[in-house]
Amino acid sequence: MIPYSCQNISEQDIQAVVDVLRSPYLTQGPVVPQFERAVADYVGTDYAVAVNSGTSALHLACLALGLGEGDWLWTSPNTFVASANCGLYCGAHVDFVDIDPQTWNMSTAALAKKLQQAEKQERLPKIVIPVHFAGLSCDMEGIARLAKQYGFYVIEDACHALGGRYQLDFIGCCRYSDITVFSYHPVKMITTAEGGMAVTQQAHLAEKMQRLRSHGITRDPGQMTTSPDGPWFYQQIDLGFNYRLTDMQAALGLSQLTRLAEFVARRHTVFQHYQSLLKDSPVIFQQQPEACYSSLHLLVVRLQSNRLSKTRRQVFEWLRQAEIGVNVHYIPVHLQPYFQKMGFQPGDFPEVEAYYQDAMTLPLFPALTEEQVHFVVDRLNEVLN
Repeated sequence: MIPYSCQNISEQDIQAVVDVLRSPYLTQGPVVPQFERAVADYVGTDYAVAVNSGTSALHLACLALGLGEGDWLWTSPNTFVASANCGLYCGAHVDFVDIDPQTWNMSTAALAKKLQQAEKQERLPKIVIPVHFAGLSCDMEGIARLAKQYGFYVIEDACHALGGRYQLDFIGCCRYSDITVFSYHPVKMITTAEGGMAVTQQAHLAEKMQRLRSHGITRDPGQMTTSPDGPWFYQQIDLGFNYRLTDMQAALGLSQLTRLAEFVARRHTVFQHYQSLLKDSPVIFQQQPEACYSSLHLLVVRLQSNRLSKTRRQVFEWLRQAEIGVNVHYIPVHLQPYFQKMGFQPGDFPEVEAYYQDAMTLPLFPALTEEQVHFVVDRLNEVLN
């Protein structure tokens, strides 16, 4: 089976983890802050907070920005459920903004229209989370302009997008947002097995997230309500969580980060090969605006159903039988049963629902060979034609 994606582990990566296993620290040692500093330097932020998943990073980002009961969080319906669940964890209401039919990211036009309506109803969001789907940046300048006009915070869900760029800056620099979050799941751009990161330019947000990831506890006398009893002293000043990353995971991430540019470049080479081979096939690729340089976490195409005699399911199952691990990203979040209990219904967001009917994810990862790409394309054209 050719998977749709997979991790790329080198001997250097293995040795980095072994070195930690032979060190005095396995969990909260020196490698976590080294990894944080390396990621912050890479994307161009002052602060980075490592956690045990991208979902945890989203949750802490919402809490750091004060999201709570009665507030509204808006995100894209074309994402994994975590982008919306982080708002529910905080007791907030969640809503969605439909996608652009060409980039498959949150539509800035749809966001502007929804904000106008929400202002009249006095239901403006406190936080908007644009999702850089498949590694392609959203229109962050446009979203930031709306954030200034309507007074909401912006969290970039860049779990797909480490190594991508927007307007020449690396995604994650927070030029147009308050916080950006990354994921280091095995299929992502780099991996820590499981893990995530929140980056920001604002010291108070980083400090809050650092405290919340470790039970809300501080050992900083400057944050305590009384003078410490001694060098052992700590205080819990927030209700936090155990969202910490280990030194073993950080060591893997730090090693992987040295190959990130190589990984992204290789993904572009494979993507261009797909584009060349599929130029006459009944598929549509995600549009790549000039301001964007995608990390190409996923290779999603839309099947042109009006040119096909088979359904998407038939194509999917045929390719799976051919040992090609195609997938679908994503089932629109508002169509999940849990969200339908909140009142969301089919038809609420027509662009993402139309996208979902046609979408299929093809294999794309750095180790994918030219021969494998030809095999995938040949089998795909065979079933499409």
